[in-house]
Amino acid sequence: MNRLFAVLNVLGIVILIFGFTMLAPLGLSLWLNNVVQIVYFKSAAITIVSGLLMWLVTRSFKRELKVRDGFLLVVLVWSVLPVFGTLPLLFHIPYLSFTKAYFEATSGLTASGGTVLTGLDLLPPSINLWRTEMVWMGGMGLIVLAVAILPLLGVGGRQMFKAETPGPMKDTRLTPRIAETAKGLWLVYAGITLTCAISYKLAGMTWLDSVMHAFTTIGLGGFSSHDASFAHWDSPLIESIAILFMLVAGVNFATHFLVWREKSLSPYRYDPEAGLFIFIILISCLVLTIYLWGMGIYPDLLTALRYVSFNAVSVATTTGYSNTDYNLWPIFAPLCMLVLCCFCSSSGSTGGGVKMIRAQLLFKQVFREMTVIMHPQAVSPVKLSNNVVPNQVIYAILAFLSIYLASIVSLTLILTFSGLDIITAFSTVVACINNLGPGLNQVGPATTFAGLTDFQTWVCSFTMLLGRLELFTLLVVFIPAFWRK
Repeated sequence: MNRLFAVLNVLGIVILIFGFTMLAPLGLSLWLNNVVQIVYFKSAAITIVSGLLMWLVTRSFKRELKVRDGFLLVVLVWSVLPVFGTLPLLFHIPYLSFTKAYFEATSGLTASGGTVLTGLDLLPPSINLWRTEMVWMGGMGLIVLAVAILPLLGVGGRQMFKAETPGPMKDTRLTPRIAETAKGLWLVYAGITLTCAISYKLAGMTWLDSVMHAFTTIGLGGFSSHDASFAHWDSPLIESIAILFMLVAGVNFATHFLVWREKSLSPYRYDPEAGLFIFIILISCLVLTIYLWGMGIYPDLLTALRYVSFNAVSVATTTGYSNTDYNLWPIFAPLCMLVLCCFCSSSGSTGGGVKMIRAQLLFKQVFREMTVIMHPQAVSPVKLSNNVVPNQVIYAILAFLSIYLASIVSLTLILTFSGLDIITAFSTVVACINNLGPGLNQVGPATTFAGLTDFQTWVCSFTMLLGRLELFTLLVVFIPAFWRK
C-alpha cells in the first residue's frame, strides 16, 4: 500500500503539471474574447486542485521509485490524464458523452489522431488548440517532461523514463544525468516544432493553423482543425512540408539530439534505423504511385505521386493526416500502407508500431536460423551496427511480436463479434494499436470513429493505450506477480 501511495504522490505532481498546460488554450480564448474562457477556468481548476490534493495527501509516502513503481506510474499517467483531458470537451460540447470524450483525449495523448468529432472548422480555436496540444505533449511523452522536473522536487525519475522509453534499447543513456537527457530531448522536440510551424506559416497557413498542425505533425498525431484535414488547403507546398517533418519526426529523437549536441550530421549515418526507414518509405511510395497510375486512378504520374507520397508517409509514420480518401483506392494500396505503419517508425520517435529496430533484428534472426539449419555448427550472432545483440534481446523481441500479433487477432475478433465488418474491425485494431488514427471502411480517413458503439469505443481506447505503452508496460500490471512483495 505504501508503494501505491508513493506512486500516487508522483501522479499528483504530473496531474498538477497537466492542469497548467490548459492555460495555453485559456490564453487563446481570452485573446480572441470568445465565450469559452469559463471552460478552461473550470477545467484547469479541477485538474490543478485534484493534482494538488493527491500530492498533499500522499506526500508523507514520497520516496525513490523502483522498477515496478515506474511501470505502475506510467500506466496510471496514460490512463488517468485523458480523464482530465476530457474536461474542456465535455464542458463545451454538450452532446459528447464521457466515452467519446475519453476516446478523443486518449487519441490525443497517445498521439493516435483518430477522432469522434465533426464540424472541426466550427469549433472554437481554443478547443482545437487543446486537442492538438495534447498530441504534442503525448508525442514525446509527459513522463519525459516530468522526469526533467521531478528531480527538483526530490523524486528520482530514472525508473519512469525507462518504463516510458520505446524500443528494446531502453538503457541507452545520452547524458550522465537522466534529467539532462529529458531536457535535451524536449529542447530538440520544441525546436523542430517551431521550425515546422514557421515553415507552415510561410507556405500559406495562418499562424494558429501552423502552430496546431506543427504540434500534430511533430507529435505524429494527425489531429487537424479542419474536417478535410490537409485537403482543406489543396497545396502541394504545404503537403511537401508536412512530408518532410513527418519523416523527421519518424526518426529517433535521440539521433536528432546527438546531431544537435555534436553539431554534425554523422549520427544520422550511424543510426541503424534512419537509412532503412527512409529507403522503405521511398520504395513504397514509388511502387504505390506506379500501381495507382497503372490502375487509372490518377491521370498522370505526378498527380499519383503527390497523393501517394503524402498519404503513404502519413500512414507509415502513424500520423493519420490525409489529403484524399484513400479508402476509395483499390484495397491493395491502403492495406500496404497499413503494413508500413506496423514497423516503419524508429524507436525513440513519436511514431507507433513495432518500430524499425525490432523489425531489423527479427529479419536478422530469421537469416540466422536459416544459416544454422544449413550449417548446424556455425556461430552466427545477430549484429546491429557491428555490435553483437544479446540473445535475451532477441527473445524479448520475439515475445513482443507474439503478444503484438495475438493482441491484433484477439481485439479484431472482439470488434467483429460486436458487429463490425472484418475490414473495419481489423483496420481499426491495426490503426489503434499502432497509434495511427484512421483505419478503413467505417473508420476511414473521410469519416470518424463517432459511429462506433460505446463498447467498441472503449475497446479502441484500450487498444490505443496498449500500443502507446508498447504492450508489456500495460500488460505487466495485470499479472499477479507484479503485485507480490
